[in-house]
Amino acid sequence: MKKSILSIATIATLVFVGCGDKSNDKNAASSASSSAAVSENQIKMVGSSTVYPFASAVAEELGATAGVPTPVVESTGTGGGMKMFCASNESPDITNASRAMKAKEYEECKKNGITNITQAQIGFDGIVLAQDKSSAPMSLTRNQIFLAVAAKVPSKDGKSIIDNPYKNWNEIDASLPAKPIIVYGPPKSSGTRDSFEEMVIEHATTKDFKDLYEAAGLEKFKSVRTDGVYVDSGENDNLIVQKLTKDKNAIGVFGYGFLEENSDKVIAATVDGATPSSDSIASGKYPISRSLFFYVKNDRRAAVPALDKYIALFMSEKMIGDRGNLKKLGLVPMAKEQRDAAIKDVMAKKVLNPSDLK
Repeated sequence: MKKSILSIATIATLVFVGCGDKSNDKNAASSASSSAAVSENQIKMVGSSTVYPFASAVAEELGATAGVPTPVVESTGTGGGMKMFCASNESPDITNASRAMKAKEYEECKKNGITNITQAQIGFDGIVLAQDKSSAPMSLTRNQIFLAVAAKVPSKDGKSIIDNPYKNWNEIDASLPAKPIIVYGPPKSSGTRDSFEEMVIEHATTKDFKDLYEAAGLEKFKSVRTDGVYVDSGENDNLIVQKLTKDKNAIGVFGYGFLEENSDKVIAATVDGATPSSDSIASGKYPISRSLFFYVKNDRRAAVPALDKYIALFMSEKMIGDRGNLKKLGLVPMAKEQRDAAIKDVMAKKVLNPSDLK
């Protein structure tokens, strides 16, 4: 019965529209045409949750000042963004990344006919280990962090590699607090997770414990433990901050920008004696630092005229300069010489060289 009622209602609506004023048809056609034009000129981008607030700020500025539709920005994580970016020559037009594109990702792009790509470095970021502001500050070394989160670690006697047995921080080092190890961090699809694994876990297994891991056949090991100590917390770093305010024992792993944004709620641990700050990240003194990027399909720049305006705005001194708007959101600017070179390459549509990728 419901199906019949809906069918009659639909037919009546169609008859009514068909008998209506022809001017309505013209208005509808005009509206549809306008919507299509907006869609064609509306930039669509995906990628890193760390770059998301910076890209969103540029998108909002562009929409408010340039007479073009505000770009659509989606936080999918660096890895997820790369998959979408490389899947087709159509949108997304841009993917944001908290690490450089990988060689295997470029090969996926190439397989789908996408090779006219420009890499844009926008600045630097640090990966912080933060906790609720009411907690006692922690001072950690990279090796202590490694022993807390790696899936396999050296045994106490240093003779073998074992499944991570540590449940409390003071089991790793007596100088650390006697509280449980609980780490809320990004998922596998995240560039922050990639960088964290590389700069903390892989660093330890290829430096201080290299011989031991090679003897165990675990060269370049960088797996995070999966026994519930490290908690995959999704791509929304703000949710990690919320969890820290509820769980006073927990540590959260996210980008420096979110620390700046939530400095009234959380504090960061020092790492190897360095406090995360714009200066320590830019100089490399803070050891868990990385570059931030976006990647653009140059073949889309003619089809989506707004792209050139967005790219020019993002790469301007107004946004990524020493006193740029994005510094207020936590972006660490590059040195002037490096910044000028990056801007020149992007504006010239310099094509990404796959031989530069790892």
